[in-house]
Amino acid sequence: MKHALVVLLVLSGCVKNVPGGAMDENPIVQTGAPVLRAKAEDVPVERIATPEFQALISRMIDTMRKAPGVGLAAPQIGVPWRVLVLEDREELMTALTPAERAERERVPVQVRVFINPTLTPVGDEKVTFFEGCLSVAGFAGLVERWREVEVSGLDEKGQPQTWRVKGWPARILQHEVDHLAGTLYIDRMFTRSFSTLPQVKARFGGKPIADVRRELGL
Repeated sequence: MKHALVVLLVLSGCVKNVPGGAMDENPIVQTGAPVLRAKAEDVPVERIATPEFQALISRMIDTMRKAPGVGLAAPQIGVPWRVLVLEDREELMTALTPAERAERERVPVQVRVFINPTLTPVGDEKVTFFEGCLSVAGFAGLVERWREVEVSGLDEKGQPQTWRVKGWPARILQHEVDHLAGTLYIDRMFTRSFSTLPQVKARFGGKPIADVRRELGL
């Protein structure tokens, strides 16, 4: 297993919403909400170009940025469709040292939209980091993910696209695609690592994953 410094990143956040509806300033959809546990539906291709669907994409990007987060799946705003957005901006990495960024293979990613995505692991290597989610507010846990993946789907214009990527963007994609299947990171985490955010930062900040696992008895 590749060693990695502990990192905590809330990968996705959301505001409740409905397709084509106005922004609802209710609290973030939290675990326990049925929409987070249901399999999302494919978006009909003919709907992608409609003003309502394009408005949904804009709201998702805006919500992701305001959270702030680096990814968002439509079910997290109450929309049961297979749509995700992601973006990782330089300003979100300012707390990381160059060594930490390199360890995470974390680089800026311009906003991407995937509609009806299909994700395939590339290779056998997996890496472990702490993950958080605004739909499980205030907590984090260690999650093992594929280091490299390939995702195919449609873009915001309904055009086919394929993206092969490794490192942190691959983790974001896996986290968000899981949302489309009704899966949360807590379903995949090492349960002994589940902790509040302050505990994670205080106990494990800056430590290699090998040390964290040893301390947790994993």
